[in-house]
Parts: sequence; C-alpha cells; structure tokens
Amino acid sequence: MYNLPYGNTEVSVDIPPECSVKVIKQVFVPAAEEEIRLIKKALENPINSMRLSEIADHGKKAVIIVSDTTRPTPTAKLLLPLISELEAGEVKDITIIFGLGIHRKQTEEEKKKILGGLYGKVRSLEHDLNDCVYLGTTERGTPVEIFRPVLEADIVVCTGTIEFHYYAGYSGGAKSILPAVSSKRSINANHALMLDTKSCAGRIDGAVRQDIEEASEMLGIDFILNVVLNERKEIVFAAAGNHIEAHRKGVEFLDRLSKIEVEQADIIIVSPGGFPKDLDIFQSHKALEHAKNAMKEGGSIILVAECREGYGNRVYEEWLKYGRDEVIERFREGFVMGGHKAALIAALSKKVDLYLVSSLPDEAVIRANFIPATLKVALDMALLKHGMEAKIIVMPYGGSMLITGH
Repeated sequence: MYNLPYGNTEVSVDIPPECSVKVIKQVFVPAAEEEIRLIKKALENPINSMRLSEIADHGKKAVIIVSDTTRPTPTAKLLLPLISELEAGEVKDITIIFGLGIHRKQTEEEKKKILGGLYGKVRSLEHDLNDCVYLGTTERGTPVEIFRPVLEADIVVCTGTIEFHYYAGYSGGAKSILPAVSSKRSINANHALMLDTKSCAGRIDGAVRQDIEEASEMLGIDFILNVVLNERKEIVFAAAGNHIEAHRKGVEFLDRLSKIEVEQADIIIVSPGGFPKDLDIFQSHKALEHAKNAMKEGGSIILVAECREGYGNRVYEEWLKYGRDEVIERFREGFVMGGHKAALIAALSKKVDLYLVSSLPDEAVIRANFIPATLKVALDMALLKHGMEAKIIVMPYGGSMLITGH
C-alpha cells in the first residue's frame, strides 16, 4: 500500500508486485529537537552580516515580509525571535507584510493561522499590487516597482522557506521582494524570463533568479531568515544574514536533502505534498515540473492533488477556454502571467497521459487538459498501457523534491 498526501488527509493505492517501484523521499533528516534553537543559532551567527539587533541602528521603522497562505513557511516560529532581535536594537515600529505577489487576498482566519499568537498584537498588512513605487529597470528590462510601505521602511527583513522552484530555481531569498511585494507589471516582466532555458528548478543561474536579485539590490534587503523543511514541515535548517549568501547556504543544504537522479519511469504518481501545496491546480502544477524530467516519452503521470480552490488563478482559468494547441501557440506569441501554466500543462499533456486525482468535477479537470480519475482507476489505465512490469515512481512530496532522469 502506497500513501500520498491529499489536502489535509491522504489517499492510498495498491501497486501490483510485478511492477518495479521506486519511492522518492528525502534522505532522512531527523527533525530538530528544538526548531527555535536552530532559528536562534542562525540569528546569532548571521552569514556575511551584522546581527539584526545591530542593524537596528539603521532606523526605527522595520518591516518583516512573510509568506502567504499558499506556502508552508512556519512564519510564527520565525517571527518571535526576529522581533526580539529588533526590539533588542530598540526598534518598536514593526510591521508584518504578507507577500501576496499576484495571489488572492487572505481571510482573517488564514492570517491568524500564519501569525499564531502574534495575531492582533503586531501590526500587519497585505501587499497591494496597486500601491507600488518605481525604482528603476533591471538589465533584463524588468521595471522594479515595490510596495510603498516596504520602500518607506528603514529596515527590510525577509523570511521564507527554500524549496525548488520551477523557473526561479529555488524559492526564498530575494523572492520575498520580487514577486512577493512588487507590482503586476514587475511580476509579469520578471516571469517572462522563464523562457530562458536556465530558468528551471534546481538552478541558481537562470534569468528569473538573477533578475530577482538585481531588483532586490535596488531596494536593499537588510536581512533574511530562511529555513528548509522536511516532509513533515519541520525546520531542519536555518540560515540568516545576507540575502544572497545566506540563501545559497540553504540551497546547498536543500540539494543534499532533496535532489535525486533516477532512471526514467513509465508511470509517475506524484502529490505536491498535501495542503497548502495542493490548494489549487495553479499551485499543484509545480509538482509536475519537479517530476516530469524522469518521465519517459509517452508515459503516464498521475497528479494527486485535492485542489479545493479550483483553478487558483483568473487568467489561467480564462486561457482554458482555448483548445490545447491554441493555448500553446498563444504562449509562444507572448508571455502572459497565468496563461503560462495553461500552456505548460497543455504541452505536457501532448507528451504524456496526464491524470488528475482531485475534488474537482470531471468537466473542470478535462478543461484543464487532465484526465479525471480516482487513483485506482488512473493506475489501472496506466498499467493497461504500459504493462504489469512497468517502472513506477511514487513521489509523495513532489512540491519539495526534484528528480532528474538519466
């Protein structure tokens, strides 16, 4: 029996013993006995940076940028020691800013869950795409427009989780600025650089990531605190300090933990890792990008994702009214944020049989260029095509792992 996360629960499937099965999971890293100890150690030993309490001399107004509800970052655990550091430097004016990028606004309940005991005790606000100030243009042509309250702060602190990202290479670091607190114009221009062949998961030298870091230099990030999580969403590594060098330390750790090369498979069963990574198709798609390199041409990918909020992006949904070939052609004619996911999924569906096990109605799944099915039915159909001795990869945490084929 193989179990895969699905929303806040899991689904299970039996795979015939004749099949060759490889389960892709992290090299076991025991959870830190005290996650807070790891965080405090990082804050006390920042990489190429003064301590945050010393940086506090730069001014009395600080912002801490945090992830929104679509990310698994344990924000409440990061905030308490960060705020203590700022207060040790006599900073009292502290605002927490939710970096939404182009994601939807959050409910008060979602904010409360993220902030924990700090909810209502520390000022917080959400990033607003329409209240951004122009700072300049990057070498690659991205206009840098940043949320006004971030720009007006004396001290900018960024938090986040370092994971693989299918066009920025990795999350974390300066992504807390672009796209998290940037204008739609900035985000679209930066994301258009995903067409660069180096802009893919597991690479740090892609155009998207380099552009993000150039933009952040225009603003100036004073300090970051980034963590790496294990499959149980527990902190197993923390790095703080300079937004480039601390980020790279986290990248090195993540590569050792979660990047793996495997033989190509006939069938891949992949889950993003449950909620919030499978909140909608827009978010769940990342797991496909992390798995597809190990897929044989003409193979079958079964995506197990609850998608309780449907498609997850208005532009993405609008693009689904076009036929598969037309979606791909429209994307070739010019990058459109949101439309890019419709095109990427459409293109993948032409190369492999693409199943979706979700809570969505069949017609919604078909419209998104997936084959709707239960996990058992999807596997039965794939085995009918590839035979009972098929090579199968099971990837329960596709949002956190990266596999490559050889």
